[in-house]
Amino acid sequence: MLQRRQSYLADARETMTKILKTHFQGLLLLAKGMLNWIGVISEKKLRKIRQHRVVTYHQHLTALSPVSVHRLSLVKKKILVLDLDETLIHSHHDGTLRSSGPHKQPNTQPDFTLKITLDRHPVRCFVHKRPHVDLFLSVVSQWFELVVFTASMEVYGTAVADKLESKSGILKGRYYRQHCTLINGSYRKDISLVNKDLSSIFILDNSPGAYRSFPRNAVPIQSWFSEPTDTALLNLLPLFDALRFVSDVRSILSRNKETVY
Repeated sequence: MLQRRQSYLADARETMTKILKTHFQGLLLLAKGMLNWIGVISEKKLRKIRQHRVVTYHQHLTALSPVSVHRLSLVKKKILVLDLDETLIHSHHDGTLRSSGPHKQPNTQPDFTLKITLDRHPVRCFVHKRPHVDLFLSVVSQWFELVVFTASMEVYGTAVADKLESKSGILKGRYYRQHCTLINGSYRKDISLVNKDLSSIFILDNSPGAYRSFPRNAVPIQSWFSEPTDTALLNLLPLFDALRFVSDVRSILSRNKETVY
């Protein structure tokens, strides 16, 4: 009788242990699921914050020290040559002006729409600005002379440049497809057309073929099509801030040419 009772108690303990173990595992799975859910919600909120947060670059607002002012007086003011498509903006259209290939189009409304005529046919271009482009242009226009050099046709490039500078007059020169050289299917940009002094000129472009003849004067940047949280233009500001103080931009960029922003 005692032996049967002990056996019964042992079975009961074993059953209770299994039940508790099962409940514990269930609680662990529930907790894990809740944490994953919270993580997903937090990431979505974080992405939303990133898209709408206001970003500023305070360094350019700070008054320069007397030493920095003196240094700037000893070097030439630099020229920054800017590409347009997939560097500062991305566009798609209802005509045949440009082909954006298989890349995903932005799922937001365009920042502006252009109506141009190409081969006597009207074309509408829907233009999206790269994140932070307005701040970027506002800052670097205080440091450099800005020039646009695009492989696009002049009728399109002019319209985009007009919108970007918005009557501010910050773009001091403009170069288009007719100023490029077509080599092996790639439009090569000769920045010596802008300024023959290569110590004080550099180009920001997403296409390596564009600056192949001037690798020591180039700042590569990732092509932009639709990513709303892109910060490439902001990431460039510290480098550009430093470049205005050097006597020859190639002394810095030749050591930095493997970096793509």
